[in-house]
Amino acid sequence: MQISGSAFSAGLSGIQAGQRRVEQAAGEIAGNTLPVQRPDQTPPSQQVEPSPEARTDLAESLVGLTQGRNEVQANARVVETADEVLGTLIDTRA
Repeated sequence: MQISGSAFSAGLSGIQAGQRRVEQAAGEIAGNTLPVQRPDQTPPSQQVEPSPEARTDLAESLVGLTQGRNEVQANARVVETADEVLGTLIDTRA
């Protein structure tokens, strides 16, 4: 039973870490101050092009968001597998 318990703990810790990554990336994306461009309303001479740094920050935040989502999904699968193993062990012992 100790092996299964450690798998549950590892999976839960991974889910929490992934959730923190998602929350951080989402906050960075929400706080990004890229200007809204509306070509139909703003003359081309007055449109502001976002800086390369702002684009890079947004891209990195989106990558972090995807990594966090994948981390949560993978660790949720670890918890599911540990649950299945524990269920099998209980069925075998019964």
